[in-house]
Amino acid sequence: MNVRRSAAVLAATAVIGAAGPAVAADPSPSPSVAIPTGLYGRTDPTYDGVWRQSLALLAQDSVGVRPASSGIAWLIGQQCANGAFAAFRADTAKACDAGLMVDTNSTAAAVQALAALGGHGAVTEKSVAWLKSVQNADGGWGYSPGGASDANSTSVVIGALTATGEKPQDIRKGGKSPYDALLKFALPCDSDSDQSGAFAYQPDKKGDLTANADATAAAVVAALGKGLAGTAPKAAETDLTCKDASADPGQAARNGAAYLVEALAKDGHLTSALPGAEDQPDYGNTADAVVALATAGQVKATVPAVRWLQANSVKWAQQSGPAAYAQLILAANASAQDPRDFGGQDLVKLLDATGPGPVFVPDAESTSPGGSGDAAAADDDSGNIVWIAGGGLLLVVVAVGYLLFVRGRKRRS
Repeated sequence: MNVRRSAAVLAATAVIGAAGPAVAADPSPSPSVAIPTGLYGRTDPTYDGVWRQSLALLAQDSVGVRPASSGIAWLIGQQCANGAFAAFRADTAKACDAGLMVDTNSTAAAVQALAALGGHGAVTEKSVAWLKSVQNADGGWGYSPGGASDANSTSVVIGALTATGEKPQDIRKGGKSPYDALLKFALPCDSDSDQSGAFAYQPDKKGDLTANADATAAAVVAALGKGLAGTAPKAAETDLTCKDASADPGQAARNGAAYLVEALAKDGHLTSALPGAEDQPDYGNTADAVVALATAGQVKATVPAVRWLQANSVKWAQQSGPAAYAQLILAANASAQDPRDFGGQDLVKLLDATGPGPVFVPDAESTSPGGSGDAAAADDDSGNIVWIAGGGLLLVVVAVGYLLFVRGRKRRS
């Protein structure tokens, strides 16, 4: 897990009061272990090594960068014999044992990165087999094997399944699919509630659901059958009216997108849900929301958040490292912005500098989405947008329609 997600899990666990994974708050700026060759970032990898490596490789691939073999080898070397990944293994010569806490999030993120890079089928197949083996009876996954299902873990595993050609709706345990589990975290439509259409991380002790923007962004992408990088929409979605989605993942995704639009409306960013962090912006979550909205066809709705990220995310990314740069690159890709000129910053160059030197870096012009780097480019309702995906350039004609914003709902504080 990266700093943002591990902190989010801690917050959710504290609110829920249920047994959860033992996840530490933030990686220490002073590593307690030696930084291995091939690893991205210089902070302590104990709690987020595999996660940040996976996001870095996925983001590099999305802009046509061919990562160094040592970076890929480091990630593959973290895999246990049974296919699972832990957050970090300092000594990979030692076999994984019962004392090592493997987790679904690290495993699913690694699968997505390696599947995107290609040529690692044996590794990803073993990991997918392990993920299937620890699927819960409700169809979902918790962070730790056997832990209660949560929206974030279920979502990242759905992304891993689709990345390897699996159909999540066909991966069942006790007759339940991952989508069955995901829909259980969706809040119902309620015109009088500012949480209408959102997703919760998990139910609380009483079984009640509380809107969680992090879980909502993850679930929107997963409910559409996509992974961490999202996807360029083929056509604009225009109807964000919240409707019953008890058996419709696609509608649940639209409901969640509507919630995110409202959550971003006031300030252009999401706010941290961590205890003691009231009124502080959540940069990583905002970037994820951009990916979610674009994947749901709501490119125009990302404009305020993209502008805010361009103006405010530099210091956060510098402090947080490779996973942060990766999240911003994926958000830039999704919103048709140039990751090489994102608020005046070359995110690709900055990410590359956190790890081993890449084998190949395409020139800036060949990886530019054709825009000026200004988020206002997304205001253009016509024209061609070049989307960067899978290491190549894919020209997609996107007709961005006017949004029908869901009115009468207040932003969740």
